[in-house]
Amino acid sequence: MNARVLLVASEAVPLVKTGGLADVITSLAATLREHGSEATILLPAYPGVAEGAGPLHEVGRLPDLPGGSGVLLQGCIPDSSVPVVLLKTAGFDRRSANPYVDVDGSEYTDNALCFAALAQAAAEICAGNTQLARPHVVHANDWHAALIPTYLKLKGIRDVGTVLTIHNLAFQGNYPLDVAPALGIPPEMLGPDGLEFWGQLSFLKAGILHADRITTVSHSYAREILTPRFGHGMEGILNARKQDLLAIANGVDTETWNPATDELIARRFTPDDLRGKSACKRELQQMFGLPVDPFAPILAMGSRITHQKMADVALAALPHILNRHPRAQLVVLGRGDRAYEQGLFELAGQFPSRIGLFIGYDEHRAHALHAGADMLLHGTRFEPFGLTPLYSMRYGTIPIASRVGGMIDSIPDAGLKGAVPNGACGVLFDGEEAADMAGAVSRAFELHAAPRSWHTMQCNAMSVDFSWDGPAEQYINAYAAVAAPSAKSLFVAARKPATPPTAAAVSPATVPVRELQPALQFMTV
Repeated sequence: MNARVLLVASEAVPLVKTGGLADVITSLAATLREHGSEATILLPAYPGVAEGAGPLHEVGRLPDLPGGSGVLLQGCIPDSSVPVVLLKTAGFDRRSANPYVDVDGSEYTDNALCFAALAQAAAEICAGNTQLARPHVVHANDWHAALIPTYLKLKGIRDVGTVLTIHNLAFQGNYPLDVAPALGIPPEMLGPDGLEFWGQLSFLKAGILHADRITTVSHSYAREILTPRFGHGMEGILNARKQDLLAIANGVDTETWNPATDELIARRFTPDDLRGKSACKRELQQMFGLPVDPFAPILAMGSRITHQKMADVALAALPHILNRHPRAQLVVLGRGDRAYEQGLFELAGQFPSRIGLFIGYDEHRAHALHAGADMLLHGTRFEPFGLTPLYSMRYGTIPIASRVGGMIDSIPDAGLKGAVPNGACGVLFDGEEAADMAGAVSRAFELHAAPRSWHTMQCNAMSVDFSWDGPAEQYINAYAAVAAPSAKSLFVAARKPATPPTAAAVSPATVPVRELQPALQFMTV
């Protein structure tokens, strides 16, 4: 018998994706299975998702979920061996292109019921009330699944361990307290010491209170969320549970994001032979309607166009950047707040033939952006991990990023002036002013003008090891710590033999565990 893990999330590639969470869930599940754990994903059956996971077969009927009945259908993540279980309900059937908001950008009014149903479905699986084998550990991801430990507690299920991963603390699932009866939450759980959070019922607080272990996705973010600046009001309860708070950095799907094998880019390339990147630059310029100019530095933005991602700061800084660097081109791929999107369209009108915009997300364009751009601008007010800069680094595109969260750990900094340190592969900046961002971009352009230093930085970036093997082992350790005694040995057996880190895996951004222990307790199993 192998260790069984049920990963519960609101999205997973390629079935549904609005952000990096979807990449993380599928990659982690696949790597856990490679390491010998039977990992299964539980997802909502949004419209169109079932067609991608077929053929499907029914594995459970759940008549008493919040909001109504549901059916569990089992299939497989496309092009993988990862099983996926889809929860089909009337509420999820009403979703459109975005699983959380409607076409007007307003949150669906039944989000609380729908995602409580997802958590309750996981609890029914854990209780053995479906045809699925009971998991030894259930791994809830973000607020959408954070009620799972609470429901297990209410059901008296003690032999299934629980792990909650906070991918973004800013999104908490807070709803009016009067929704509690419909969710099956009893009054005694609703006080200030329970699920009540500033007068509302908080899904995320429930998970933080009741999960056996809480993880987040980078060492720096784990420290940050214990402070008022980054804690979003949750810093008190997180500090109360910091002995159970673990930092496990995300990985990257190194097969999908690999310039040596990527079939979505114009020409493949490696750190030893970067000539293909010129062909990718040409393709990117053509794709975004820009003049083909091999000597024009391309600055790219590829993320949500929101306040968190400093869209307001970028709109203020970009005119100065483009005026100061008259040959530079800008490529933008993303979607977000309509006011910021409109600001980008207006900016494009001010700089004709120098800005290419695509509002939305397209996988081909995303790969073309990372492969063809010279630099990636990734300003953000907070960043739990930061997958997008890592994708760019894989393709020798140098990130210019805020010095926050996971990017502190993963992007060795060239600094804003002076000689470039050994191993540097990005430019980090502090602050939230246009001048802070513009100064970092100017530093990147200065380095780009020195081909030898720039080539070294590109090779450094492409050589860092961001695979999932290390994080998967850390998750297996966490699962072993919370599993019932009879299941602990199964997780121990699932671990791969330890191997020394390669030179590429050791970077200036690596944070020794001993440096973190004053703030966080990291378990050993």
